[in-house]
Amino acid sequence: MSTLLLITSAPTSIYAWHALGLAQALYTKKQAFRVFFYQDGVSVANTLQWVPDDQRNLTQEWQKLAIRLPVCVSAALARGITDQENAKRHQISQHNLAHGFELVGLGELADAVQSTQRLIQF
Repeated sequence: MSTLLLITSAPTSIYAWHALGLAQALYTKKQAFRVFFYQDGVSVANTLQWVPDDQRNLTQEWQKLAIRLPVCVSAALARGITDQENAKRHQISQHNLAHGFELVGLGELADAVQSTQRLIQF
């Protein structure tokens, strides 16, 4: 059974950490799953987000999974997160999309919803 994890919670939310925990469990059990970062969940892809030394870094934990990490481009841009290509296109002076994450359109979410058997939103 394939699963889509729709992450809409901000990185400071416990739900964002629950999403990571489920992704890690699915990955370990070699079960099919996809993720999609949307709404406030896109903030996990902000490389400029500061995390104290005594806390785990959610962005880095997602990066360790070495899976595809699609992020809604519109939600990201609305929250000040962009890659190099969109920064140039929209005349933004810098880019701050964390390594391993990629900006995609909502068509990617529609495809993921259609091709999975279970959707879990965090």
